[in-house]
Amino acid sequence: MNLRRPNANESTGTFNRSRSVVPMSGICSSCHDGCKGGCEIWLSSFRGREVLYPRLFGDVTAGADKNYPVDYSHLNIQGYAVGAKGMPEGVEADPDTTIFANVNTEVQYGWEAPVKMSMPIFTGALGSTEIARKNWEHFAVGAAISGITIVCGENVCGIDPGLELSDEGKIVNSPEMDRRIEIYRRFHHGYGDLIVQMNVEDTRLGVAEYILDKHGLDTIELKWGQGAKCIGGEIKVKSIERALLLKGRGYNVLPDPERHDVQMAYAGGAIKEFERHSRLGFVSLESFLMEVERLRKMGFKRISLKTGAYSAVELAMALRYGSGAGLDLITIDGAPGGTGMSPWPMMNEWGIPSLYLHSLAHEFCQKLTRRGIRVPDIAVAGGFSTEDGVFKALALGSPYVKAVCMGRGLMIPGMVGKNIGMWLEEGNLPKTVSQYGEKVEEIFVSYEELKDKYGDDLKDIPLGAVGIYTYCQKFRTGLQQLMAGSRNFSLSAISRRDLMALTEDAAKVTGIPYVMDAYRQEAEEILEDLGAFEREAGMVHLSEPMAVLRVLREGTRRQRISAL
Repeated sequence: MNLRRPNANESTGTFNRSRSVVPMSGICSSCHDGCKGGCEIWLSSFRGREVLYPRLFGDVTAGADKNYPVDYSHLNIQGYAVGAKGMPEGVEADPDTTIFANVNTEVQYGWEAPVKMSMPIFTGALGSTEIARKNWEHFAVGAAISGITIVCGENVCGIDPGLELSDEGKIVNSPEMDRRIEIYRRFHHGYGDLIVQMNVEDTRLGVAEYILDKHGLDTIELKWGQGAKCIGGEIKVKSIERALLLKGRGYNVLPDPERHDVQMAYAGGAIKEFERHSRLGFVSLESFLMEVERLRKMGFKRISLKTGAYSAVELAMALRYGSGAGLDLITIDGAPGGTGMSPWPMMNEWGIPSLYLHSLAHEFCQKLTRRGIRVPDIAVAGGFSTEDGVFKALALGSPYVKAVCMGRGLMIPGMVGKNIGMWLEEGNLPKTVSQYGEKVEEIFVSYEELKDKYGDDLKDIPLGAVGIYTYCQKFRTGLQQLMAGSRNFSLSAISRRDLMALTEDAAKVTGIPYVMDAYRQEAEEILEDLGAFEREAGMVHLSEPMAVLRVLREGTRRQRISAL
């Protein structure tokens, strides 16, 4: 079975001329001399390295589409007809108290100074890509009013056109970072947090010192990697002047804007853009612990780590080093990745896929726990977009996984809301939107709710933020329904027993019981005691699915068992 056919994809703007294509190479079965396009080989013949990256930088997000042998769709959620776990203290479970709207989706992460969120999701790292910069207002305000955390990614200060540096090369002023922090803080109401990410270049520039001294931020994140790529972050810039500026700030810029031939090719129109790349990091236990200690002494209350789809060795390092350092959160991002700009072949063909990586993480966390080592709170990432996937991730990683980091899934609502606002101003609503109304109040189902909450301040909330809030309300309701159906009325009640594997391969990878084996023993015990079950009289209230077995095994007269 072929898992991915290379050499043509919408993300790179390429396609096969023929309908008959060799699965492994992605080359047309019949390749014609004189073909006018346009597979990746064809386009690479004259545009070269440009074809490595998704096209239309700044206007698209791209997601790898390799179809892995096992993924989260190979797990299903268990449902029960009895029981209720995680009810509020003092509340008795009955049909009037166990409605899905009563499910508590709040969560918190962190050790000494935990962060509360209204639901177990937060944004991916929104750093120096153009799509993050131009939509930050929508993303940040949307996260703030939804009560979830947002991550301001790497290199934001480093590419800031208004950046001012001291003689020692340290940040004195970064208007772009200031803007991002101030936008989020205006509407932050106690739930969620703003995490600023830091890589090699950010460390050298003094990003940590700047955001602490000027803004008093409490949280910073060290970045080891991400699911989309195993190299440093990239962006594209259009002008040679900007390319020279970034190279002067210490970045690796390709093609080299200082080379004469590159300057001539740019002047002649052949080179139309430049790539800015970050450096690879090098991790050691000593340097990692020293950096965490340095940041703590500076005054940061929370320190987190973002790591990618590296080998099992790096995963073990992240968990063990993070435990030793007392990290508040470790985000584990699996392949395939979503991106504003990452090499397309790398996105599809590198790294441990999410389900495999997250299963390994749970196994490793258990090993540490058995040794008496406290494991940092975990978040997982890598291809999530809906509440069912998030439920599965929380259950698979229970009790360690507290939340899911969502990249494109939380960016899209922000862009949709923003664009609806633009279309309204232009009087050009597409039918896909106008079928719901012609005014903001008619289109967004949550608009009146926000109007009641924010009053006149609603005029300062961009429609992209309204889009994120509306999506989050749908997400929360859907999660509540799934949790109620599995009889979990708080997130901490969700466990691995709430999942079943639909294939034996998925069971082998995850350790989740195969569907034909899940609860098999308990079911057989009920069948064996069926005669006693049928003879019962009276009523017994159930608090969990297995209460029926306990009742049947009692030695005294028992009451009839009633489903909740």
